[in-house]
Amino acid sequence: MSTDTIATEVGGGPWLKLDPPMILGEAPVFRASDNTLHWNDCLDDPAEIHILSLDPTTGDAAGDIRTLKLADSVTVQLFRRGHPGSYICAYYQGVAFLDEATGALEILKEIIPTSDRGIRRFNDGGVDAAGRFWLAEIDVKVMPHGAGKIPKDYTPIGRLWRYDPDGTCTQMESGLACGNGIGWSPDNKTMYLNDSLAQIVWAYDFDLETGTISNKRIFIDRREAGGEPDGMVLDVEGNLWIAMWGAYSVMCFDKTGKQTKTIKFTAKNMACTTFGGPNYDELYIASARDRSPTALADDDGGQMFRYKVGVKGLPKYEFAG
Repeated sequence: MSTDTIATEVGGGPWLKLDPPMILGEAPVFRASDNTLHWNDCLDDPAEIHILSLDPTTGDAAGDIRTLKLADSVTVQLFRRGHPGSYICAYYQGVAFLDEATGALEILKEIIPTSDRGIRRFNDGGVDAAGRFWLAEIDVKVMPHGAGKIPKDYTPIGRLWRYDPDGTCTQMESGLACGNGIGWSPDNKTMYLNDSLAQIVWAYDFDLETGTISNKRIFIDRREAGGEPDGMVLDVEGNLWIAMWGAYSVMCFDKTGKQTKTIKFTAKNMACTTFGGPNYDELYIASARDRSPTALADDDGGQMFRYKVGVKGLPKYEFAG
């Protein structure tokens, strides 16, 4: 393949059909120790966590989905190191532990006051290699404008936070419209952050020891190309695999920011990716219903998808507290 070629592959229809479909499927994460896949539907009422056992040889579904009903919207959940059966999560207003058996939330830090629930909320997040939890906000007021249509005289109010294992919470960034996928390069020297409504993937220099970021720059610019960079994961070669909201696809970008591949699916709103499977080289992808007036009757949004990419993924790290 020449350096100017973007390969297109057919990802196809749903791997796992849910009835009813999810409103907004988010945050899939695979646990190799017991071959389970975990994801959420953060906009259902009540919000839900879904847990599915997978066959250790094939990666196929092995049994029924277990569903946890939640007291508040949880948009991302990740595992805790040394605490089996417990997640660290971002709920609507802050950081919490989430019990995998009961769905009970233990609030650790309320960052967004109740009075601000109408203007901002938490969205995606990630854990770095040192076990710190990063979580990004959405500017709720700017969302109706749509991707690429933020008024030029408006500065979005979304923020990025770092929650450390000792309970310290630090604001790391501001000015986000829709803070979304977060990931780190294999050498842990670069952090990536997606702003879906701005249609930009930002890159920062990352210091693993201190957890600090610097040298913010545009890494991927989709403002003319279309699609909203949503949830993502990285592989061992440093490629970014990004669910592209509004574009029926997951796209692959290499470590220079060049797009190398488009995988097409039957859901317009592909929301979030994770690596899993026997060889850790398969993407499991959550999607969302298309609730727009132009939604197609045969859109498969709200289902779970799966695609073998043939390169091993980086693990999603566990919170160290």
